[in-house]
Amino acid sequence: MHRKRTQGSDRQSDNASGIYCFMDMVAREAEEYAADHTTPMSALLEEIEYFTLTRTPYPNMVTGRVEGRFLQIVAQLSGAQHIVDIGTFTGYSALAMAEVLPDDGKILTIEHNADHAKVAQDFFDRSPNGFKITLRMGEALEILKTLPNANTDLVFIDADKQNYSAYYSESMRIVRTGGLILADNALWYGRVFDPKDEESRAMADFNELVKADNRAEKLFLTIRDGLYLIRKRRSNKTTPS
Repeated sequence: MHRKRTQGSDRQSDNASGIYCFMDMVAREAEEYAADHTTPMSALLEEIEYFTLTRTPYPNMVTGRVEGRFLQIVAQLSGAQHIVDIGTFTGYSALAMAEVLPDDGKILTIEHNADHAKVAQDFFDRSPNGFKITLRMGEALEILKTLPNANTDLVFIDADKQNYSAYYSESMRIVRTGGLILADNALWYGRVFDPKDEESRAMADFNELVKADNRAEKLFLTIRDGLYLIRKRRSNKTTPS
């Protein structure tokens, strides 16, 4: 697939000359317009976004207003009370969802990088909703394997790309029937169209795995860098309800 580059797009990976960035697929003006017409996030989430954009080496990894508000609305509409967040980073996604959970709602967020975990925990400690969040340090796949079957309402996957398929398999095990899985970076800067490196091939393989999985209803959304929305079906159903 070939797309014309949008004038002024500048969010291309340092080592990805000629590779499409998601800002080339959704015009910068459309991204800015969408954000401007989306309810602003809390002051603390705005602070986390600013911190991530200005004080980390991976500013493109921030969830941001549009995707953050989408996560909140999905959590609210689904009635989620138990959420697993795979990939904490600076804590934006976990805190965004925690803000809309009931007081007895719980989020388990998983991070393997100690520096990221410290930053996130500092933000959680400043939030009146931080008590809903448990941050566990370690390898996500090993932690997921310790969780019970069908006891999670919503899983958000936003971690190392080479393990997405494994994370998906464990997520399908731990999520309840009718529960949701959201996978970020499903477009992977457009590299899934013609994958040439290990991460891009892993993301393309993950997308095909989900597409072929009859246990799930799925909707591929072009929000930011692609967001795959997946709903676990009842085991005795072969067609969408």
